[in-house]
Amino acid sequence: MRKIIRIAIITSLVSAACTVNAQENTETNDNHATSSFVKRQVAQNMSIGRAVKSIASNYPQETSSVVSTALDMYPDKYQEIIHAAISAQPMLTEDIVKIALDKEIASCTAIVKTAINAEPSYVDFVVTAAANSTPEELNEIVRVAVITEPDSADFIVQSLAQQHPNKIVEILGSAIGAVPLVGEYVVEALLAVFPNDAESVVSTAVRESGAQRDNVKRIIETAQNFGLDEENIYKYAKEGGATDEEITAALREVSEE
Repeated sequence: MRKIIRIAIITSLVSAACTVNAQENTETNDNHATSSFVKRQVAQNMSIGRAVKSIASNYPQETSSVVSTALDMYPDKYQEIIHAAISAQPMLTEDIVKIALDKEIASCTAIVKTAINAEPSYVDFVVTAAANSTPEELNEIVRVAVITEPDSADFIVQSLAQQHPNKIVEILGSAIGAVPLVGEYVVEALLAVFPNDAESVVSTAVRESGAQRDNVKRIIETAQNFGLDEENIYKYAKEGGATDEEITAALREVSEE
């Protein structure tokens, strides 16, 4: 009986090993096939960008493997590859960014900028993927994203703040520090999802906009339009460095509208 059991165990182990080997061989063969396919496309007088875009457009299910292979084969062409892949399959933006970041073929901010330029409307997917992969570079991700696509600053800040709620102050500060004019829009976006953090949002925005007094005024007006009471607005704005005259003038202007 023991002998039969021993034989059964050995048979199971051998079977499992064969299965693993078969899977590894399949993956290796798939990689070789993808690599050969990319090479053939490039050989047909195509740039690597055109090759990736062509394959991704015709075989969307192969986009991730093609991007991975192309980045391995032509790491110095990462901008062209990322741009082409996202242009062909924008819905896969987050996956493409993750692949590029995992391969460390360029700095996180360079990859973020390239991806946003390829498809600005998917900026929130880009920054989310980047922040997940390299959370230690969150502030730089915010800065580069807002500079690259300032019209989407509210979406950028809101997406990242929801993902990293303990970093609201840092995210807000980085955004306004990069492009001061976005202050009122990012304040409105954050108050919409974090109304209980109004104090830190308003005071931080006012403080970071200190060099641009017109922006301070607009931030105070945004806070009032959102529905914060005047007493709290005074308190929060004062914490951020606004003067009594600025606060009074901003609140009066909103009341007169």
